[in-house]
Amino acid sequence: MLKKGTEVRTKKGISYIVSNGKIISYTPWLGDLFSFLYDSIMKKSVFPKKFEASLDTHNQFLINEFKELRNKNILELATGSGNLSDFLSNDIKYSGIDISNGLLKIANKRFRRKNFNDLRLYLCSADNIPFEDNSFDICICNLSLNFFNDVKTVINEIKRVLKNNGTFICSVPVPERNKKKVL
Repeated sequence: MLKKGTEVRTKKGISYIVSNGKIISYTPWLGDLFSFLYDSIMKKSVFPKKFEASLDTHNQFLINEFKELRNKNILELATGSGNLSDFLSNDIKYSGIDISNGLLKIANKRFRRKNFNDLRLYLCSADNIPFEDNSFDICICNLSLNFFNDVKTVINEIKRVLKNNGTFICSVPVPERNKKKVL
């Protein structure tokens, strides 16, 4: 399922991409030192203050969107702390990527607690997805597309790894609100 020539090292449920004998590393948002605070920051600060929105409302959207997904091969970009484990059926084949090792460690524990047996997590960037062409039924990007430096490259990577007639599900935070009451 990995692109030909991709070398990985797997440790404690996380696969690391290797180039020239060295694991590729990234600088995640907030840094890995604050990974344990990620969910709390999202719920108490980012959603209500930055997005002017409700995390509970967003979670209800995810419940409705994913309730019918069964036995699919799914890729999630920017897995974060693994919150989709609360909304996806554990009979799917799940692959998640993120640039934060700390968040992937949290996601691994979360998915394992929910009994996801076919689980693969990779420390890598969405602008160079390490999987073969036509590998996934569905690609999900939950609240993260706006963080990618080169969205065009990411979209091209999504198209490449999705199967024919594959589905891309994306939610994008839009903190800028139209305050005018224009119809």
